[in-house]
Amino acid sequence: MNLKQLRYFLTVAQERQLTSAAKLLYIAQPPLSYQMKQLEKELGTKLFIRESHGITLTEAGKIFQRYAQQVVNLTNETTEELGKEQNGMRGIIRMGLISSAGNIVPNQEMLNFTKFYPDIKFQIYEDNTINLIDKLQNGLVDLAVVRTPFNMQDLAKVNIVTDKMAAVYNPNYYSFESNELKLPDLMKQPLILYRRFETIFNNSFAQQGIYPYYAVKCDDARTSILWADRGMGIALVPYSIAKEYTQQQIKILDYSRWQTKIQLVWRKNYQIKPITQRFIDTFTNHLT
Repeated sequence: MNLKQLRYFLTVAQERQLTSAAKLLYIAQPPLSYQMKQLEKELGTKLFIRESHGITLTEAGKIFQRYAQQVVNLTNETTEELGKEQNGMRGIIRMGLISSAGNIVPNQEMLNFTKFYPDIKFQIYEDNTINLIDKLQNGLVDLAVVRTPFNMQDLAKVNIVTDKMAAVYNPNYYSFESNELKLPDLMKQPLILYRRFETIFNNSFAQQGIYPYYAVKCDDARTSILWADRGMGIALVPYSIAKEYTQQQIKILDYSRWQTKIQLVWRKNYQIKPITQRFIDTFTNHLT
């Protein structure tokens, strides 16, 4: 039994006549009659009562018609769904996402994208940049929204946002006169260091002959902000994170080398799913 036989059977059952069914199927009547006999032989039961005026379904034929229709419908639906996925009209996008991109992604362009492609689904995997890059390289996510710096080897990217560094502090304990800070303003201040930026900070301080005082070191920008809010020091974190999580004072740092970028990245020279490529194209076109 195969799908061709099921479709032949359903056409015969609908037309109740081999001649008209054969015309609809664009085949000769004898091959169609042979296929129906083979189907009955395989099922071990009669499906038709052949009469002079046409064909009538037996009770077994009526039961088989219901199941045959279900199988053909399911096959058609499956083929249509697979075709949509192959053409990038539906599917699942596995996206890695850093927590500090929460006020940037999703954006209006993503909302427009899902309206245009309503059958698209997102699976979000939240982690830090280093772990998300690892997931991307191992094929666990299709693309990722991450923050520089990171190893760009074998990755393609598009910039989403350029983010300045900011100082977060409780004004009950610390104060600065200027609205935008420069590196010398941080000299002798108790700094709360987000370790991810330690190398960048140290290199910049060294170039200007500044010896920083790190009162606290931690591995999460939100922890840095929390400790700064409690008066434990001055947290140095990207501005987009600062404005999202602190209720205290924020001062922008006027230093271009400390700027970070939030980027959409994916594997270079790797065949990605059509729907993922559509998403990248939409995102890229919007940003450019």
